[in-house]
Amino acid sequence: MAKLKKQPRPKAETPKGFRDYFGAEVTQRAAMLQAIAEVYHRYGFDALESSAVETVEALGKFLPDVDRPNEGVFAWQEDSEGDKPGDWLALRYDLTAPLARVYAQHRNDLPTPYRRYAMGPVWRNEKPGPGRFRQFYQCDADTVGAPSVAADAEICAMLSDTLEAVGIPRGDYVVRVNNRKVLNGVMEVAGVLDPKNPDNFSAERGIVLRAIDKLDRLGLDGVRALLGEGRKDDSGDFTKGAGLSQAQADVVMGFMQAKRATGAETVARLRELVSGSAVGGAGVDELETIADLLAAGGYGPDRVEIDPSVVRGLGYYTGPVFEAELTFEIFDEKGRKRQFGSVAGGGRYDDLVKRFTGQEVPATGVSIGVDRLLAALSAKGRIDKDQAGPVIVTVMDKARMADYQAMVAELRGAGIRAEVYLGNPKNFGNQLKYADRRASPIAIIEGGDEQAAGIVQIKDLVLGARIAQNATLEEWKERPSQFEVPRGEMVAKVREMLAGQAE
Repeated sequence: MAKLKKQPRPKAETPKGFRDYFGAEVTQRAAMLQAIAEVYHRYGFDALESSAVETVEALGKFLPDVDRPNEGVFAWQEDSEGDKPGDWLALRYDLTAPLARVYAQHRNDLPTPYRRYAMGPVWRNEKPGPGRFRQFYQCDADTVGAPSVAADAEICAMLSDTLEAVGIPRGDYVVRVNNRKVLNGVMEVAGVLDPKNPDNFSAERGIVLRAIDKLDRLGLDGVRALLGEGRKDDSGDFTKGAGLSQAQADVVMGFMQAKRATGAETVARLRELVSGSAVGGAGVDELETIADLLAAGGYGPDRVEIDPSVVRGLGYYTGPVFEAELTFEIFDEKGRKRQFGSVAGGGRYDDLVKRFTGQEVPATGVSIGVDRLLAALSAKGRIDKDQAGPVIVTVMDKARMADYQAMVAELRGAGIRAEVYLGNPKNFGNQLKYADRRASPIAIIEGGDEQAAGIVQIKDLVLGARIAQNATLEEWKERPSQFEVPRGEMVAKVREMLAGQAE
C-alpha cells in the first residue's frame, strides 16, 4: 500500500499586501472613528453600513484608472444555476459605489437630500508597496440629491472640523478646493474640448487629464512634455504626448499655475483663463460661491483655500473637488524630510447614481484615509503608543480563585479595566513578568496572611519601574511603590493610583 503523502504545514504569514493589527492600534483606530463619527453626526449625517460585497456590475467602471470592472478588485463568480451563469461578485473597492447602489435601491424610502456617513475596510487588488496595503479603512460622508454647491462647501467645512477633532491643529493642514468645470473650460479654450461634440479630441483630452494628474510626480516640465510630443522617462521608455501646440499647452499650464496670494486673485485669474467658455465660467462662479459660504462660517484661507493644482481623479468628478493635505514635515525611511501629504479627498460626482436610475442625481462627498491619519498623528508624536494595560489581580493560592474573581469583579464594576492572572501561578515572578508584558499599571496581591489580616498589597508597577531605573536607595525608601490597604479600600486606592499615574 502506498504511503500517504504528508500534507505540508501552512505558512503562518499574512498574505502579501495585508497586515494584522494589535491592541493599541485597534483601540486608536476605534477612538479616531468615534471622533470622526461625532463630527459627522453633529453635521446631521446618518450612519450607513452597507454590504462589503457588491456585484461587479454595481461597482461598474468607477474604479479609478481602470477600464474593466473586474480589474483592481478581489472578484469571484458564483456557481451557475441551470443555464444561468453565476453572478460576478467583488469586495467593495471604496464606499462610494455601494452608496450609489443603496440610494438607487432605496430612494423611495430615503429623504432627499440623503446625508450619510460610512466607515469600514475596503479592498483593492493592486500591487502593494511600502505603506500601501490591499485592505485599509475609509471614512466617508456624502450628500445625495443636493445640486447646490452649498453642499460642497459644507463638506469642506466638515472636513476641516474633523481634522481638528482628531488632533490636527490649524496650521498643520489645509483643505484645497478646485473644480472640474474650470478644467473643462480651460480645455475648451485650449481647443481639446468641443462642447457641441464631446467625443472630438477624446484621445488628446485623456492624455491631458492623465498628464495633469501626474503633476506631483513629474513636475511642471514633465507635464508640459506630455502635453506636447511626449516624454521619455529615466528608464528610456517613451510616453506619447497629447500633441498640443505651444499656445495650447500654455493655456493648460496657466491653469495649473493659476494660484495667487488670495482666493479672490486666484478666482480672477481663472476667470481670465476660461474667458469665452460657458462651462468654465460656471465653474469659476461655483468656486467663488464656495469661498464666500466658507468665509461666512469662519473657514478662511488658513483652513480652506482655492487651489487649481488639485487634480485628484478629475475624470471621475463633475464639479468641485477637494483634498485635505497635511502641511507639516516628517522624515521618510531614508531620513529625508518630506511633507506628509494628502489624507482625504472628494468632490461632486453627479453621474454615479445615473447608472442605476437613468436620471442624473447630484451627489458630493469626501473620503478620509483613517490609516494615513493615524500614521500622521503617530509621526507627530500625538498618539500614545504605550497604551496602559489592565490591573492584574495576582493568584497566590489556586484554591482561592473565587476570592480573586470577586476582586476583579469589584474593579470592573467601578469601571476599572482588570483581569485575574490565568496562567500557572506557581512562580510569582512569572506573574509580574506577565503584568510587565501587558503594560499593567498596578498589581494586586493577597496571600493567606493578607486575607487573614483583611488587607491587600497594591503594587504600583509604573512607579516601581521608574524607581528601579533612576532612584537612589534613599529615594527608593522615601517613595515606596507598594501599598498596604484594608481590603474594603482596594477600589478607592486603585482609582487614586491610576489618577496619579495619568498626571
